[in-house]
Amino acid sequence: MTSAPPSASRPRATGRVTLADVAALAGVSPITVSRALRGERTVDPALAERVKAAADQLRYMPDPAARALASRHSSHVAVLIPMLSNALFVDLLEAVQRTLRPAGYQTLIGITHYDPQEEEQLLREQLQHRPAGLLVTGADQSAATRELIERSGVPCVHLMELTSTPGRYCVGFSQRDAGHAITEHLVRRGHRRIAFVAAQLDPRTLQRAEGYRACLRAHGLYDANLELLSPQPSSMALGSELFAQLLRDHPDCDAVFFCNDDLAQGGLLAALRLGVKVPDRVAVAGFNDLSGSDQMLPPLTTVATPRGAIGEASAQMLLALMRGETPTRSSVDLGFELRVRASS
Repeated sequence: MTSAPPSASRPRATGRVTLADVAALAGVSPITVSRALRGERTVDPALAERVKAAADQLRYMPDPAARALASRHSSHVAVLIPMLSNALFVDLLEAVQRTLRPAGYQTLIGITHYDPQEEEQLLREQLQHRPAGLLVTGADQSAATRELIERSGVPCVHLMELTSTPGRYCVGFSQRDAGHAITEHLVRRGHRRIAFVAAQLDPRTLQRAEGYRACLRAHGLYDANLELLSPQPSSMALGSELFAQLLRDHPDCDAVFFCNDDLAQGGLLAALRLGVKVPDRVAVAGFNDLSGSDQMLPPLTTVATPRGAIGEASAQMLLALMRGETPTRSSVDLGFELRVRASS
């Protein structure tokens, strides 16, 4: 004897409304229900509304664990970033989510705090949830983390940096070239005692330092004593402190390249308090063109980085990989832009 299909008034004995229940009420297949509830644009809008109305009537709640078992992976993408206190990564995450959500994917965010061991542990935890894809900041992972990614078989795209390693996909720009370009700008403005002030000292900061050194060495101007490197987290307060220390220890310094805009903003505020004229006495430049940099006194010269475009392009590349497609390019360089303002 064949049992009757579940109905809106009588869900299965477990009491849990299933995808099949919603499909029966809406008069469509379970796969159509799944696609409609994930927000896939391939589903006819009128049909999607009918499915959503049926789901609301039945008070249907998706079961992520069941979906993962059925499809061998979940409908989420794991995203590993260093921190959320930097607007740089907030902009990137917003672009990633705007791109992934219409395709039916949610983001599961992990914060690594620039710690390789924490990054490895976060990745181990997230891989247990069978993510459909991975977005990972940087290309400098530990050997153990790289092995985890390769062994998992989960499609992965690296953000913010470029790498030529075969089989690895990345979207970003050359941090080294950007550091070189902003330093070259200061040289062309006539500055000769150019300092580099940095905090956090993550791999991308150190790549900017490489560009700074290469530029000054090419001009015969490099002096290692003009590097002020702090392992502390980057902040305006630290930038103010380091700026004062730099001018105290090196009064002949005539320009400063700060590795991040929050440090540079703090430096400009310190200059106001100390009565140091910018750029007449010392020029100031930053990196990332964060919010407020164009409103400083004077407005801050900086490097504008395309973090929104990087978030969107990396998510698009990952979507292609998750569909089993091979992207046209494995490494996408979105470049950078010098924003020359009155501080230099």
